[in-house]
Amino acid sequence: MSTRRTAKASRAVREVLSSAILFELNDPRIKNVTVLNVEVAQDMRSAKVYVSVLGDKKIQSRCLHGLESARGFLQKKVADRIDTRYTPILNFVLDDGVKKSIEASRILEELARERGELEANEYAEEESQEPEANSEEESDMDDSERTN
Repeated sequence: MSTRRTAKASRAVREVLSSAILFELNDPRIKNVTVLNVEVAQDMRSAKVYVSVLGDKKIQSRCLHGLESARGFLQKKVADRIDTRYTPILNFVLDDGVKKSIEASRILEELARERGELEANEYAEEESQEPEANSEEESDMDDSERTN
């Protein structure tokens, strides 16, 4: 159960970590990282940091290892900027939600493109068939008009 106090602490820790990872870390292993969410425990002694890393499994594991190595530096940044009795111990967790949503979006676009091509082909076939029908009707009308 999240209280207002822990929700506020979670937002603050997320902001501090996001800016510290983006601007203050110089580790070459840590690239393309997005801090998605932070869950601070009720006692404020630990925090789960959900991160998204773009790249394959090897790049993701290398980045998580870099974040674990920089944990002390990041905890110090949190302690300096947030005034709490305890500084939460950070645990980094890889969240594949963004990667899965990008993949789902790509699949949906591909399906829409295929449907669009099918509809375009069906529309082109209908258009090509309509003029032939019209020309036959016109020739029938000409014959009927001639007999009258």
